[in-house]
Amino acid sequence: MKFRSFTFLIIASFTTLFSACKDDADVTTPAAGTLDIEVDHLVGSTPLTLNTGTYTTPLGQQFTVSTFNYYLSNIKLKKADGTEYAEPESYHLVKESDAKTKMFTLTDVPAGDYTSLTFTLGVDSTRNVSGAQTGALDPTNGMFWTWNSGYIYTKMEGSSPQAGGNKQLVFHIGGFKKPNNTIRTVSPSLNGATIQIRKDRTPAVHLQADVLKMFTGPNPVDFSTLSNTMGGSNSVKVADNQAAGMFRVDHVHAN
Repeated sequence: MKFRSFTFLIIASFTTLFSACKDDADVTTPAAGTLDIEVDHLVGSTPLTLNTGTYTTPLGQQFTVSTFNYYLSNIKLKKADGTEYAEPESYHLVKESDAKTKMFTLTDVPAGDYTSLTFTLGVDSTRNVSGAQTGALDPTNGMFWTWNSGYIYTKMEGSSPQAGGNKQLVFHIGGFKKPNNTIRTVSPSLNGATIQIRKDRTPAVHLQADVLKMFTGPNPVDFSTLSNTMGGSNSVKVADNQAAGMFRVDHVHAN
């Protein structure tokens, strides 16, 4: 009888172990998906048009824009439970003059419902001192100060009758060393929407970037006294303006 009981226990134990292993094998991770990021450029509520559009600041100063480029990097998505996905090698150079740069895709994003989006306006300090690079960070893109060993995070150029000298506007915002660090982290509200990543869906976040917000906010810019900055304390003021409201989420496509 004891032998039979022992045998029964052994068989029961193997059955339980087999069943547990089978249950573990049945648990699969949902397939990853993609997320499209699309960006529109505005000046206030008016679409940005290079060279031909004329715009007015809250101070009543008119200006045109000939160049508007910037880096979006270190893109992160977060779920309500705090779980976070960070895009690897996350460096995107967006140019108004090149329509294809205003839309890009995050791939292999873990499936789930994400409730927030965060990104860096600029390039992290590590990459600023990592030497010659490729892709969006290639110095041939015209967004790198060879004399300063660092990237230009935002390049806005244009003209204004209120600007001094040659009437040109040159706002090259960059710098990663204190006290003139202009790297800014931005988390625009999704306005209650959820980014639902699934294998069979192609969701999209539509961002809007407002050039006017470079010159308004906590540090209003008067072109008669500030029309040219390439790093330094004035660039910090503009970077603070950008962080305060240059980017907003217009809408999220669930698809």
